[in-house]
Amino acid sequence: MKKLIALIFAAGLLAGCTPGNSTDGDTADPTEPAKPDKVSCDYRETGNAAKDVELPNGVDVNAKGTAVMTLELNDLPIQLTLDREQAPCTVNSFESLAQQGYFDGTKCHRLVDSGIYVLQCGDPTATGTGGPGYQFDDETDGLTEQSYTAGTVAMANAGPATNGSQFFFVFEDSPLSPAYTVFAHIDEAGLKIIQDIALGGTDGANGDGAPILPATITSVTGG
Repeated sequence: MKKLIALIFAAGLLAGCTPGNSTDGDTADPTEPAKPDKVSCDYRETGNAAKDVELPNGVDVNAKGTAVMTLELNDLPIQLTLDREQAPCTVNSFESLAQQGYFDGTKCHRLVDSGIYVLQCGDPTATGTGGPGYQFDDETDGLTEQSYTAGTVAMANAGPATNGSQFFFVFEDSPLSPAYTVFAHIDEAGLKIIQDIALGGTDGANGDGAPILPATITSVTGG
């Protein structure tokens, strides 16, 4: 995950199936095959986990609709709408980790408030190097433009196909390369909670370090 710092500023941030972008008013291309209702996901063991969890079930993963979860940050509720159609394997992993209590009591370890605007979470070690003991593929091709607007939630990574448990909230529109799988969005009240944390600044140089104000995930429920 330390490689992520270089990725962020080299590309203008943070890591499977392949999503497509949608725009209001778009109509489906009749020449394109319909997306499946179920997909298979490859979760690969990678060594020690920051907190012991079981691998997600990668068979017949739901690839339709959305899921709503509540992430409590500093005991304040943030509503997440997870997009199963755009990122089914990512959503399936996030739900599995949440159900196993993986995120409970973990600190969001990184705040970037210059150039891009993100709060990064999901590492129980709070060092930027911890993961769940498995990795999975990106659900973006790395080329198709992605929209990292305020309220977006996307996966952090250390390069292609290295998704684990770390993810980031975008609290202001940010110019990022299309390398980070977008899998959820948060509500306006939740965005305000994160923006208030960001106002406290970071302890690192160049606007990149640990948030000065507390930012601890109490729990993640629902789905």
